Amino acid sequence: MNALELINFGAKELRQKKINTSILDSELLLSKILKKNREEILINLDQEICQKNLSRYKELILRRSQHEPIAYILENKEFWSKFFFVSSDTLIPRPETELMVEKLIEIFKEKKISILDMGTGSGCILISLLSELKNSTGVGIDISKKALEVAKKNSDKHRMKNKIKFFNKSLESKFYQKFDLIVSNPPYIKSNEIKNLKEDIRKYEPRIALDGGNDGLDLIKKVIYKTKNILKIKGLLALEIGNEQNKKVSNILIKNNFKIEHIIKDYKDNVRCLISTYIES
Repeated sequence: MNALELINFGAKELRQKKINTSILDSELLLSKILKKNREEILINLDQEICQKNLSRYKELILRRSQHEPIAYILENKEFWSKFFFVSSDTLIPRPETELMVEKLIEIFKEKKISILDMGTGSGCILISLLSELKNSTGVGIDISKKALEVAKKNSDKHRMKNKIKFFNKSLESKFYQKFDLIVSNPPYIKSNEIKNLKEDIRKYEPRIALDGGNDGLDLIKKVIYKTKNILKIKGLLALEIGNEQNKKVSNILIKNNFKIEHIIKDYKDNVRCLISTYIES
């Protein structure tokens, strides 16, 4: 079987399972098996594929046909023009989160700041910020040891070892310094709405990183309350939130002495991030 026949076979299998990106996914999975970039394969479609690679490719197609996210199968995801290692222990980085990163870089460009990333996951937010804010340093915390292993791997890959420290901490833990910027993309989906999520999210992404409790605000509130103690006066809190949470989260922030400075909308015009300043009570 040659590469073209294999790509067509894979795409057909995925199409039958209602996967919209069937051709692209089929090409990417073959690219992973052959350890060649996709473009290289597409200009050499008549290359024969050995039996061993054929079997391995079919295994990956089977995984994707069961709606396992392509990022978990490929073990990487592009974010802020970098490739990050991801596993089922971390959320898959989303393009809308880049909008928050972009705004924060614009605000802090040329400044030397300390950053705390609460619930760092793959580390993509913190690493992306520090790749642009050359004089700054950061701390990433996560309750999941396995997520921290992923974050450390990404930190090493992007040569951030000297700029970032990672700790296995919960939001209730003690901190011994104050920060100029705190960023967080906490779980914000209501517990009873998780069953309505798309299959690839519901079945494969870590529930601990999705479930925001009964009203979806449990972790958001904890981040805000904790931030008051560890953010410098006039420091910034950048908080990613879910659809239709803008009003409630804004009220919680204002009640806790935060002044909302920037509202960031996603590509569908939903408010997805609030950036606020901590002011003295």
